Amino acid sequence: GRTPAGMVESALRHIRILEELDFRDIVVSLKAHDVRVTVAAYREMAKHVDYPFHLGITEAGTTRTGTVKSSVGLGMLLAEGIGDTIRVSLAADPVDEVPVCWEILKSLGLRERGVEITACPSCGRVQVDILRLADAVEKITAEYKAPVKVAVMGCAVNGPGEASMADVGIAGGKGMGLIYRDGVKVRSLPEDKLLDGLREEIEKVIAERYPGYS
Repeated sequence: GRTPAGMVESALRHIRILEELDFRDIVVSLKAHDVRVTVAAYREMAKHVDYPFHLGITEAGTTRTGTVKSSVGLGMLLAEGIGDTIRVSLAADPVDEVPVCWEILKSLGLRERGVEITACPSCGRVQVDILRLADAVEKITAEYKAPVKVAVMGCAVNGPGEASMADVGIAGGKGMGLIYRDGVKVRSLPEDKLLDGLREEIEKVIAERYPGYS
């Protein structure tokens, strides 16, 4: 049945058949649409075999729900050292599945690729359109492959601190913003120039530190 124990029993039975035929080029996949069932099945299977595991939450759902379920399920297993390959299954364009995979791996520190954006959720202190700005930054950096950390912050309270921990960061002010590189303020620009200024600084970082990506 579609229970963790049933999935493991079935997989072990098929593995034994292959091993009896002296075939050991095996990858194990125990996908279910239920996150808890999938995680429990892989955890139990890891006690029995050393074959590589292909992880996934099958029929996970639409872009929003599928991304959440896949991130939770795959993230739990990968954080425990379980899993060798992954697949995110979405009821969406297959092209949208790959970025989710990369973000899961990046969030766990298992891979470094592409810009990692830290952005504040907006509050009463913000005096620039931080939501529009953060969305625009994500769009203009989507094609960059270099592992650059970018902070998009809306005020002078949290902005400088977060920006100092990023390669490049913005701290918003009243209709303007400061751009930081490695914690050092390098530019002060009006709000309508911030996006272009940030892009220029990101490209400088890529050219200096990751020449193979530029």
